[in-house]
Amino acid sequence: MTFAGDQAQRLVVDLHVPRDVVLSGLRHELGALLPDLGEDHLYDVQLVVTELVSNVLDHTTGSGTLRLFRAGDPCVVTVEVDDESSTQPVYGHSRLGENRGRGMVMVESTTSKWGTSLRPGGGKTVFAVVPCP
Repeated sequence: MTFAGDQAQRLVVDLHVPRDVVLSGLRHELGALLPDLGEDHLYDVQLVVTELVSNVLDHTTGSGTLRLFRAGDPCVVTVEVDDESSTQPVYGHSRLGENRGRGMVMVESTTSKWGTSLRPGGGKTVFAVVPCP
């Protein structure tokens, strides 16, 4: 299931995210896969990917799948992350402590929309649409 929308988008990344993923390496790889994005747009995409993948690592016991879609007109990158948990992200609150829980707040402030959908076989997909600045 994808949330890439009605506009023509191309799949840029379809990647298994293991529990031992190195997030800095993942961010670097995104820079290589999206070399023509402006610096600010790339940073926003990297931030959203980091937060959504971190949620898989912090709040589930399994691994995940990351997909990125790219559209040129209008210029957007859609980020999708699947995981095995049906638990929905909690906006502005974390069970991991009072200094946590702001990831989805940052995702919301960086994207034009985000949301979740339960997957038919179990788990969920969290998506976020990052427009060009």
